[in-house]
Amino acid sequence: MILTVTANAAVDTRYVVDGFGVNEVNRVKICERSAGGKGLNVSRAAHIAGEEILATGFLGGHSGEFVQEHLHREGIREDFVWCSGETRSCINIWDEVNKTQTEFLEPGFEATETNQDALVRTFREHISDAAVATISGSMPSGCDSSLYKRLIDAGRAAGKKVILDTSGSTLKECIAYRPFMIKPNIDEIQMLVGRTLTEGNRDELLEAAGELHGKGIPTVVISLGSAGSLMSCEEGVYEAHVPKINAVNTVGCGDSMIGGFAAGIARGLDMKDCLRLASAISAASAMTDRTGFFRMEDMTAIRDRVEIIRVR
Repeated sequence: MILTVTANAAVDTRYVVDGFGVNEVNRVKICERSAGGKGLNVSRAAHIAGEEILATGFLGGHSGEFVQEHLHREGIREDFVWCSGETRSCINIWDEVNKTQTEFLEPGFEATETNQDALVRTFREHISDAAVATISGSMPSGCDSSLYKRLIDAGRAAGKKVILDTSGSTLKECIAYRPFMIKPNIDEIQMLVGRTLTEGNRDELLEAAGELHGKGIPTVVISLGSAGSLMSCEEGVYEAHVPKINAVNTVGCGDSMIGGFAAGIARGLDMKDCLRLASAISAASAMTDRTGFFRMEDMTAIRDRVEIIRVR
């Protein structure tokens, strides 16, 4: 079982428009709503890959009930902590004419100390049954990085690997808590090491990954977008290249990649094979309109064509 944490879940609304104009009336061609938040995208991707999921985090109000209902429909088990206030909404606008995506992300309600204590208790109750845990995304108002520290510590105390995928100051502060794996992009890894790196310079990126290893992070995966990814871990250093695809929606591809890593770890794969699976799931998810979703036939076809090169 994979335990996922989504502290700042959302009702994701995706608008498809033919041209998006600022300070203009924009007619929506297609409107889709789904249970969102980075951790729920992770949950969905790993579930499609065939893994059992238990999702937790914070929910509130009628919007929270919408999220809960959609998870039940998808066959994803959940045990959320309920808070006062409404689960936030996030809007993604896909302009089919200009091929642009515009996002509006609400901050979320306030999670009290009582709510946070309840989430830590829930995490501890379920972590013993999990092969791996993931912590994804931002936190609602009232929380700081100490919440993620408590969860990472609980995972370590249970002898479980914890994957952390967050950003900004939260990511920077959480490095000291030594999660098993992080997945920074080029901007985030520059923030973490405090210097500018040359995009595409593998040696500079791997040197930065080595610095993070020195701070106690066993696995560092550097996302390079369509150029693939680098992974520096205790088994070695690897580079992943994926075949060219017809990308339809790249939102949530990083979350799908985390879902792939979690699925691989749950199956006992070595990290090289985890990288292959995660890369294939991430690429396949870009081929569908739905966020955090992929077709197994796409993933299988891509996986056989993912090139994994051992760098050292």
